[in-house]
Amino acid sequence: MPIQRSPGTDMAGESAPAAAREPVRIGVIGGADIARRRLLPAFAAEPGCQIVAIASRDAERARELAGRYDCAAVTGYERLLADPRVEAVYVPLPIALHAEWIERALLAGKHVLGEKPLTSTPAATARLYALAGARGLVLVENFMFRHHSAHARVRELLAQGTIGQLRHLTAVFAIPPPPPGDIRYRPDLGGGALLDIAVQPLFAVQHFLGPRVRVCGASLRRPAQHQVDTGGAILLAASDGVTAQVVFGMEHGYRAAYELWGSSGRITVERAYAPPADYRPVIRLELASGTEELVLEPDDQVRNAVRAFSAAIRERSRATDWERSVALAQLLADVDAADRATAARRPIGAPPADGLSRADGRVQTGSGAGR
Repeated sequence: MPIQRSPGTDMAGESAPAAAREPVRIGVIGGADIARRRLLPAFAAEPGCQIVAIASRDAERARELAGRYDCAAVTGYERLLADPRVEAVYVPLPIALHAEWIERALLAGKHVLGEKPLTSTPAATARLYALAGARGLVLVENFMFRHHSAHARVRELLAQGTIGQLRHLTAVFAIPPPPPGDIRYRPDLGGGALLDIAVQPLFAVQHFLGPRVRVCGASLRRPAQHQVDTGGAILLAASDGVTAQVVFGMEHGYRAAYELWGSSGRITVERAYAPPADYRPVIRLELASGTEELVLEPDDQVRNAVRAFSAAIRERSRATDWERSVALAQLLADVDAADRATAARRPIGAPPADGLSRADGRVQTGSGAGR
């Protein structure tokens, strides 16, 4: 049965109610898990959006998914981009395919909401934003974190000096191991924990410290049984001396959190990156006077994100977050380079960072072990 729209609320600061504007006609390229679970329901619920087509390379999969949303099923991504009804596309493909299909969409005259990270290199990211700007199109990297009101409240607490001067930020995001065969284990599709998971806490660092943080060091775990990294730790610093540590992985017990440590206290937020729409966020304050928990109202960051995307299109806003996106892509490249530099400096005879041993019981040596 097709999913029906539900009434939505207006965004603060919109020039006109969302319901008063013609909905943005959305096409979806691919049926990734995040599209099925989060974005498609949000597009369907938002009055400012209308799903008109869903494309897959598998005709049956396209029909199954399109049937849920009473829209056209399209076999092949090229056919969706050629459809004049489609104004904007959402691209949740594997990371290695982002650059190609986002570029094709822009060349076809479509606005684009691209899953994070937009691409795996700063040059490709900059090129796509330049293309979008030249064609008068909206291009957005889909970090929904910025659309949750809990993080705005944390920024207010920082600005009010609640924990004094900010000294350090720790951001962590880790998940249990994906099943065998998951695309996150495939280097040809842009797999690995750095690109798929570390981007979330790295974005949180940028959100609070600014986009121009620098990488001071990094260590990634690259087990021999996988062709990708499965986790790691990153040390960063802002220009004002505030430091940050990011810990991430996909072979851990689940945790998604950040902590801001100031000269007179700490702020901690759990379930920080992908909270359900009905979740009541808790901001934990640890001060000299005691510990307090601020329980906030639920907020739907996914729906907020698609609403902001449609509003940018309808209001003909070309202002984008391109500088932060390019800086994030540069951070990812710098993290990889820092890790490989650390591995190259490892003393001869020292065990690799992941501590893996050979089948004969002797410890592997050299910087190439497990890489």
